[in-house]
Amino acid sequence: MTVPFPLLVAAILLCAPRVLPIRRHTPDPCDRTILPPHRTLRSDQMTVLINGYSESRIRLLTSIAAAYSASPSVAAVLVLWGNPSTPAETLTQLSRNLSGGDAPVSVIRQKSASLNSRFLPRRSIRTRAVLICDDDVEIDSRSVEFAFRVWSANRDRLVGFFARSHDVDLSRRAWIYTVQPDKYSILLTKFMIAKTDYLYEYSCGGGDHMGEARGVVEEMRNCEDILMNFVAAEGAGAGPVLVGSERARDWGDARNEQGRKEVREAGLSSRREDHRKRRGECIREFHRLLGKMPLRYSYGKVVNSVGEQGLCEKGGKLVFCDHQVSN
Repeated sequence: MTVPFPLLVAAILLCAPRVLPIRRHTPDPCDRTILPPHRTLRSDQMTVLINGYSESRIRLLTSIAAAYSASPSVAAVLVLWGNPSTPAETLTQLSRNLSGGDAPVSVIRQKSASLNSRFLPRRSIRTRAVLICDDDVEIDSRSVEFAFRVWSANRDRLVGFFARSHDVDLSRRAWIYTVQPDKYSILLTKFMIAKTDYLYEYSCGGGDHMGEARGVVEEMRNCEDILMNFVAAEGAGAGPVLVGSERARDWGDARNEQGRKEVREAGLSSRREDHRKRRGECIREFHRLLGKMPLRYSYGKVVNSVGEQGLCEKGGKLVFCDHQVSN
């Protein structure tokens, strides 16, 4: 019996295995089995996580990444790019231009513009400490080394150079976000050293209440640093540690009178005129959702060198007595 050719082809097609579209498996960042065992993490160096978003800052970011890469306290630098509209060619060129010291520098394209993504656990992190920082703040190398030494002696606490505070507005009986001259309870992610465990606690811990708090960050496009301070204060049972720097250049501060406007104003966090008011709303929401206020006040600043205290008259001016006045 001869089978007609069209029927034969149809039979072959029906019997052939189906070819399914290829799907890329995306690992769950909260799956502990894909993360390095804690015992294998090194404690003599840290991993730098630079949050990148604006293409106008790429030149500055390149310089900052190179400086961190040259630090003996840094094992690796990860540039976490959070702008989904940036062309792939731009990031490819950025990757080629990134170089510096001994520590490797990598660009990771985030899946979304979410500020929560900067705190995701990553299997590429092989250190017990992470330095979380922005792409518009330059810190001198000596101060970076000093901050890491301070963290090494206070591993459960956050360590950084930029501090703010929570407080109570008695007239409204509500939490507010502010700056106080004599105490602080919040460190900003302009420069923040934290233990790597806090990335998991922020992104994966706390159950539904913490998930709702992360939702506030999404809605506000702000306050991820405040929520991380909640996590760290709860873990440490103590406030953060503010350290002094020799040079901390904040190019993104709106109070800069010089420099390109697009560099000052570019970024992922919402920078509206009611910035402080909105961050106060975040504190109140986090308190309500989590059912507690873990933030703790700290006092004073840790400095690298005490230096001369007395003033002497030299060259017709009052200067520190160990200051050399050129003729």
